[in-house]
Amino acid sequence: MGIRFGVQTSDLIFALLGVGALLAGILPRVVERRPLSMPIAFLALGMIVFALPLGLPEINPLDHKNVAQHLTEIGVVVALMGAGLKIDRPFGGRRWSSTRRMLIVAMPVSIAGVALLGWWWAGLVPAAAVLLGASLAPTDPVLAAEVQVGEPSDDQDSEDEVRFTLTSEAGLNDGLAFPFVYAAIAIAVAARTDDDWLGRWALMDVLYRTAVGAAGGVVVGRLLGRLFFRARWESLRLSRHSEGFLVLAATFLAYGLVELVGGYGFLAVFLAGRGIRSAERTHEYHQVLHDFAEQIERLMTVLLLLLFGGAVVSGLLAPLTWPAALTGLALILVIRPLAGFLSLRGAPGTAAQHWVIAAFGIRGIGSFYYLAYATAHAYFLDIGLLWATIGFVVLVSVVVHGVAGTPVMQLLDRSNTRTRSVAETR
Repeated sequence: MGIRFGVQTSDLIFALLGVGALLAGILPRVVERRPLSMPIAFLALGMIVFALPLGLPEINPLDHKNVAQHLTEIGVVVALMGAGLKIDRPFGGRRWSSTRRMLIVAMPVSIAGVALLGWWWAGLVPAAAVLLGASLAPTDPVLAAEVQVGEPSDDQDSEDEVRFTLTSEAGLNDGLAFPFVYAAIAIAVAARTDDDWLGRWALMDVLYRTAVGAAGGVVVGRLLGRLFFRARWESLRLSRHSEGFLVLAATFLAYGLVELVGGYGFLAVFLAGRGIRSAERTHEYHQVLHDFAEQIERLMTVLLLLLFGGAVVSGLLAPLTWPAALTGLALILVIRPLAGFLSLRGAPGTAAQHWVIAAFGIRGIGSFYYLAYATAHAYFLDIGLLWATIGFVVLVSVVVHGVAGTPVMQLLDRSNTRTRSVAETR
């Protein structure tokens, strides 16, 4: 008597998630110091698995915008907390001048450049063109591990200018790109209702939401830092118990509370992480929190990249046009590098370091979140083309930056080592 095996989709999904989680623990060690990144491997795995005749469902974010929005939302907020916790350099003065330049100059210029090309070249309506620029504005804290700072350390000056700037920029621009997303939403609504939106946008979406996000993140971070390290009763001093899952409590508390009062939660999460770190900068508990956040972030990255690979083979890029694709390539190869390099003139670091910072503006999960969020709050023409263009940009960024990241950073490290050695012998 033969045995029949009934294969269910849920069984395949569990098996795929198990393989993904296992590889998430193995691959970082395998690809370390090689011209290959973990995101490339999982993106390829997702494309292969979903292309096979296994009966897996087609992945189409247009049909599941709420699911896409909330999955990417979780991935981004966990990564933002991890970024806030692992930066050693304190806030202040010239130490953060490169970050300020990238946020105040390079990001708006990049948004304007992409929006202009999207409207003039790719044929998008103004609201969709602004949304394209805004969604592609943030650099990604999720997919950029190869070019970001490492684990927390006691040395406030341990981080090189490139890794620090890319990490801090990614931590802050995910929140500071939101006003431009709201501008796109307002333009889309005004096109159908003739609404006078500019004043309300400037007051609420730029000033109020940014101020509340920043203040809320600082307050939550300081309160949690006091609770973790300086609570009057030792039983409440949570750092003594070394429980890593409390990083999720800090993440969701900062994000949820600030969002409830209308602030930018992404901004609040990063600043809350910085507040917790500054409460007791050299405490070993920061390592515990960082490690747990990194593990959750890695698992979310695996899930999101598998789904992204599935979306690609399911036809996500089908609406892509040549002008839209060239607009995306222009962002990666021309607009971001030039805007970044010019904005860094006079900033700390060498010209080579400035070029690396400018070139490695990795696009990723945050772009999908912003697009899903905006399309859930307003009607946009050309929505299929927007998803295809952003998907194409993220795909190219994952591959190009993933291949180039490790060799470029190794070359930069050797150059910095030689520079320090020469300086020490003088």
